[in-house]
Amino acid sequence: MPLALLALAISAFGIGTTEFVIMGLLPEVAGDFSVSIPTAGLLISGYALGVVVGGPLLTVLGTRAPRKGMLLGLMGLFVVGNLVAAVAPAFGLLMVGRIVSAFAHGAFFGIGSVVAAGLVAPHRRASAIALMFTGLTAANVLGVPMGTLLGQHFGWRSTFLVVAGLGLVGLAGIAALVPVQPRAEGGRLGPELAVFRAPQVWLALSMTVLGWGGIFAMFTYITPMMTELAGFAPGSVTWLLFLFGVGLFVGNLLGGWLADRALMRSLTVILAALAALLFAFTLAAHSKVGAVVTIPLIGLFGFATVAPLQKRVMDQAAGAPTLASAANIAAFNLGNALAAWLGGVVISAGLGYDAPNWVGGLLTAVALGVTVLSAALERRGGGGGGRIVARGGAAVAEEGAAARR
Repeated sequence: MPLALLALAISAFGIGTTEFVIMGLLPEVAGDFSVSIPTAGLLISGYALGVVVGGPLLTVLGTRAPRKGMLLGLMGLFVVGNLVAAVAPAFGLLMVGRIVSAFAHGAFFGIGSVVAAGLVAPHRRASAIALMFTGLTAANVLGVPMGTLLGQHFGWRSTFLVVAGLGLVGLAGIAALVPVQPRAEGGRLGPELAVFRAPQVWLALSMTVLGWGGIFAMFTYITPMMTELAGFAPGSVTWLLFLFGVGLFVGNLLGGWLADRALMRSLTVILAALAALLFAFTLAAHSKVGAVVTIPLIGLFGFATVAPLQKRVMDQAAGAPTLASAANIAAFNLGNALAAWLGGVVISAGLGYDAPNWVGGLLTAVALGVTVLSAALERRGGGGGGRIVARGGAAVAEEGAAARR
């Protein structure tokens, strides 16, 4: 694999750390600003919505910009957002810092996925995307547990300062290792927008929202779930997050490998297993042994969906994938926001800290249904099975696209 993928993975490590570390710091942030846990959880939803809005918006604004320049600018914006969060004197300003970082997140992974896929042969593109996302999974193995530990001992602000430093390292890596990337062919927005006329693109985005939302319903509230239900000490959450991160790391590589071989069949099996695990965790969350066994498995099957879902959208938007790729990153985070909100709703309704698990199971089960529908339509070669391919700035419908099933 090209060395440039390492630079993308380093940046993804910093972005992943700032996205996920807040879960382990919710009690500290809530206590510092005298707000409830569900209110502090809005920092997760706010970040996710920032990705939903900012990713496509910045991608559109950067349509005519060279891709490497865009990546460098986005990492600079990421650093600024984390510095604002670190010094925020009020909850509202902390939210602003999170949203600024989120704007960089969405566009970075969208553009970065296209850059990563373009660095390798077509039959290795899902693996290349997965390698970039390895930085995100490594953040869960190392960045999130260490950031949580740092925040618990030296204050949550210290975590965001360190993450800003990680952003600077990522920026330097891109400058040194990523080759100059040209803008998209023609540098025009029309072909990028045209791909959204394809029903299969919307089905793929729906799969992402619902499938990834399922895992986030559980992950958002894992800290109070483990301390209040399973009986773990707050300090033990770090090691539980580490186990979750190990599952993410393995699942990411597995998902990329499977997607290069049988994308839709793999997604069907992965989503079915993930839904079953989330439903089972409703009970397992009450047991220390059950939690230790189930948490890494949820991480494994959860992140095994990422590379296949990202590649599915890019395949269905062939010829003009940049905006569609960014839209899918937005879809991941729309799932984050939806799941975090729904998890807070069921907890606030008095259904208990285990309730987000069955919410996640239901979301994933619906994603499985959409996946089966999408594959069936594509096999028939009609009824929504078409995709849009940009050619020379024009968009034409290509029916019955061959799927990697």
